[in-house]
Amino acid sequence: MDRERLLDFSEAPAPAGASPWVEGFGPGTDLTIAEPDPRWASDFEALRAQIAGALGPSVVVEHVGSTSVPGLPAKPIVDVDVIVPDPDDEAAYVPALEAVGLVLAVREPWWQGHRLLRCADPRANVHVFGPEATEPVRHRIFRDWLRTHPDDRDRYAAAKLAASAGGGHVMEYNVRKQDVLREILVRAIEASAP
Repeated sequence: MDRERLLDFSEAPAPAGASPWVEGFGPGTDLTIAEPDPRWASDFEALRAQIAGALGPSVVVEHVGSTSVPGLPAKPIVDVDVIVPDPDDEAAYVPALEAVGLVLAVREPWWQGHRLLRCADPRANVHVFGPEATEPVRHRIFRDWLRTHPDDRDRYAAAKLAASAGGGHVMEYNVRKQDVLREILVRAIEASAP
């Protein structure tokens, strides 16, 4: 994927009156940041096996987000990216994922086809995108950068702790840490993209 696309952070707004939240769901309010936990890696492996079992072994399943970076404090919720051929074709993957315990919570077809399914045990957010989406590529670049750049990892950790102290819900927390995340991400993209 080319650098220009990865550095374009413009987003189409949600259609008037549309909510990304499936009925009965909304943004979480637990902003507790936990110390790094080696169990997050094994939680991901268990989820990867469940998802691959549900969707087939060729499906792309990546551990992303803060729990994928050793040494980084995080909300104790494993983030997973899953790439499917067509995220708008929910019948091709949602029932299979629900059969292994995931629940559809977010539907954002206007934003890179994104769907989000939640898992209670282990706690996880499973993000579904199509093969042309830029966001999962950014997730991997950011993860890999933080794994190899401890100064940026520590800077991002400080931003996360400050953002969580502001209270509210997870969307507000994300906005409060976005400037630091974006600054690090832009440098990582510029260093890694051809």
